[in-house]
Amino acid sequence: MARKVTLCSWLGVAALLALFLLGFLVGWSVKSGTKSMAPAAVHQNARKQLLAEMKAENIKAFLRSFTKLPHVAGTEQNRLLAKQIQTQWKEFGLDTAELVHYDVLLSYPNPSSPNYVAITDDHGNEIFNTSLFEPPPPGYENISGVLPPYNAFSAQGTPMADLVYVNYGRTEDFFKLQREMGINCTGRIVIARYGKIFRGNKVKNAMLAGAKGIILYSDPADYCAPGVNPYPEGWNLPTGGVQRGNVLNLNGAGDPLTPGYPAKDYTFRYEADNGVGIPKIPVHPISYHDAEILLRFMGGSAAPDESWKGKLNVSYNIGPGFSGAHSARKVRMNIHTNNKITRIYNVIGTIKGKVEPDRYVIFGGHRDSWVFGGIDPTTGAAVLQEVARSLGKMVMKGWRPRRTIIFASWDAEEFGLLGSTEWAEENAKILQARTVAYINTDSSIEVDSDGLPRDPVDRRIEQAVRRAFDAAAGSLRASVAGSMFSRAVFLWIRELLADFDVPAEISSPDAGFESKSLYESWLEKDPSPENARLPRINKLGSGSDFEAYFQRLGIASGRARYTKNRKVDKYSSYPVYHTTYETFELVERFFDPTFSKQLAVSQLRGGLIYELADSLLLPFNCQDYAGALRTFANGIYRLAKEHETQLEKYQVSFDHLFSAVANFTKEAADFHQRLSQLDKNNPLALRRTNDQLMLLERAFIDPLGLPGRPFYRSFGAHTVLLYAHENPVRHIIFAPSSRNKYAGESFPGIYDALFDIESRPDQHKAWEEVKRQISVAAFTVQAAAGTLKAEL
Repeated sequence: MARKVTLCSWLGVAALLALFLLGFLVGWSVKSGTKSMAPAAVHQNARKQLLAEMKAENIKAFLRSFTKLPHVAGTEQNRLLAKQIQTQWKEFGLDTAELVHYDVLLSYPNPSSPNYVAITDDHGNEIFNTSLFEPPPPGYENISGVLPPYNAFSAQGTPMADLVYVNYGRTEDFFKLQREMGINCTGRIVIARYGKIFRGNKVKNAMLAGAKGIILYSDPADYCAPGVNPYPEGWNLPTGGVQRGNVLNLNGAGDPLTPGYPAKDYTFRYEADNGVGIPKIPVHPISYHDAEILLRFMGGSAAPDESWKGKLNVSYNIGPGFSGAHSARKVRMNIHTNNKITRIYNVIGTIKGKVEPDRYVIFGGHRDSWVFGGIDPTTGAAVLQEVARSLGKMVMKGWRPRRTIIFASWDAEEFGLLGSTEWAEENAKILQARTVAYINTDSSIEVDSDGLPRDPVDRRIEQAVRRAFDAAAGSLRASVAGSMFSRAVFLWIRELLADFDVPAEISSPDAGFESKSLYESWLEKDPSPENARLPRINKLGSGSDFEAYFQRLGIASGRARYTKNRKVDKYSSYPVYHTTYETFELVERFFDPTFSKQLAVSQLRGGLIYELADSLLLPFNCQDYAGALRTFANGIYRLAKEHETQLEKYQVSFDHLFSAVANFTKEAADFHQRLSQLDKNNPLALRRTNDQLMLLERAFIDPLGLPGRPFYRSFGAHTVLLYAHENPVRHIIFAPSSRNKYAGESFPGIYDALFDIESRPDQHKAWEEVKRQISVAAFTVQAAAGTLKAEL
């Protein structure tokens, strides 16, 4: 490649886990937890043995085995892969390994009526058609079972209309078109480039704008790193590459036909055409080669500014329609995707706890992929397999964790997080009562060989992450929604660094950081903007299997992975995301030739599972949660202050929220004072304290959920509210953005109430909703503070 792209490491754990993670770090700093569960040497030695047991060559072998053939959810090959994983888990020494099935709505192309987009002449004749398939990568020409590029759950249809370019299809892009440029998308087909937000949000925005259909493509500006060749010579997206993906807007509903309930044979189902979150307009992805042809002769207004221009050799005119001699031409979509109820299979394994078998630490990630899944998800599935093997080997040698570890290989994540959500729905009552934390193991790398890790962490789990991190991996970036866990991760990593004498066991896998620990490279490459002495921990949004556990059940959650350096790398995700070019060879040649980064992530995730499952005292710290609450309350207040005149006019006050945060801060300090005096030899006192730590996150769950996000389903042109009281997005402190599922927002109810408030026709009603959401947030924080008290 012409130049190496500088990459950053990131550690990620879910929102709740984020807050608890930061506190977890503090807990480790005072050494009040894990090491007291047993003699320190025993605990440290077992952890060291676990991390040393993990091998890069094993991860490589798992990755190669799992990516030989396409394994889309609901296919026979993915069922066989589930059986293979189940068999291996039994061989590894896990106590149980079972297949758990659900019958969910999935979506596939029609093999006899392919999907494509056409340009028509003034007589309606098609004079250009987009490609039906991606050119196969070398060595895969004769592989069967590769589905053509499509957007799962697209509506069927053949709309024909003028084309309008809508940039990324974000809310602000449609505002620009409609409010500032006077361009109406009603009755037109829009084309948007991938990136910035979840594709399903793009589709929802197009529907709200009245579009008849939407075309998606990957622009080289967003999916080609400068100076890097296209695959197979490099790791950039080839001209014929197409990103697949679902376009649902589920709000965490899981199976579209059984929202809120597991998709078993006894469950009532809605009709397949009327499921939750299914778009009512056709959607189709195309390559940037084909997109350039569609955009080449666009007429109408020029792009409003440079942010609307990509790297194609076109003007990026907005339209509507084509220009000059081409003005009579239209665009026609030919979409025939079928939705059908299909059986999927989760693999659920366990290692039973020896002291608290009724307390669970869940380690789960999906295995289904759009094609071969070389990066997404199999770099995560291979890590899950190596962690399971390593822990199983320790069990066979006589070790057992204090708490039960549950391993999960989820199915149908790519179709809307279905496998993980259905299992959460089926076991919701027991999981809410007994689960300590959920750690996600989706893709472990998303960068080339010079990259760094990053991702979200729940602050409650953060201390554990930190301890695992220094022992395991290189530079890291964390994204969190909870503070207790974030700090816990940092401390854990620092403590691990002190625990080990051999530098090779704790060194960063990043180029140029060979003499430093993973924690040190993470801190150096991406310090926190709030505290330069700590690495960055970001809020977790959605887009992977932690969603139901954190957002609906209030279980501390997190994940960790290597990804691009956001400061210098402007492309979205990794270039070949969800294409046929995600192969084993892509990883072996470009992303992680030595498999050292995947080993680092394996050690980090595995070490985190160990700390959560085997610590005497859970490594969570409420005081870091308190600090995060102050930060988030100040942030939402600053946002509201942009409307200072309206705050005064409608008598909107944040005083009660700030008072609740102050009360939480006091109770957290009192709790940790009592913690320092805890008799760890008293099993009842220890159990009560651990339960307070475990259940704190549940206190931030509102049973009524966030406004504007209940289950909906569509009947033809009409959208009907199913259950006003049933909302799966329930966390009052953290939630996925309502305008971008991938991003996280703090105090999301207040944030959504403030968004675009100046355009609301009834200003009094709009500001009353802001006051209501402040009230809900204040109550929730105050109630959470009460759970930390010694008694009522």
